[in-house]
Amino acid sequence: MTTINGSAVRKVVIACDAGMGSSAMLAGQLRRQLGKHSVTVEHTPVDAIPGDADVVICHQGLVERARVSAPEVIIVPIQVFIGDPAVARVVKAVQNGSDLDV
Repeated sequence: MTTINGSAVRKVVIACDAGMGSSAMLAGQLRRQLGKHSVTVEHTPVDAIPGDADVVICHQGLVERARVSAPEVIIVPIQVFIGDPAVARVVKAVQNGSDLDV
């Protein structure tokens, strides 16, 4: 298990395979929720995750590709882009400055 404190998160990346639809909607939603906490949210292809990301959120089927693209980054696997409890845990950790265990 890996842990990061939410107060240390400055960049969250939503990584996907196709780049449209629900993953883009999630990125917009997180920009609104985390922007006031000085967190940048980006939406990128899973094979092009920027090296300065603190947390990557991606579908569980893309986790291995995400690890190849960003081996040192915390990866939060999800089952669905909208309404997944893992996303809510990331938001809560950033908002409260609490630990996020992955």
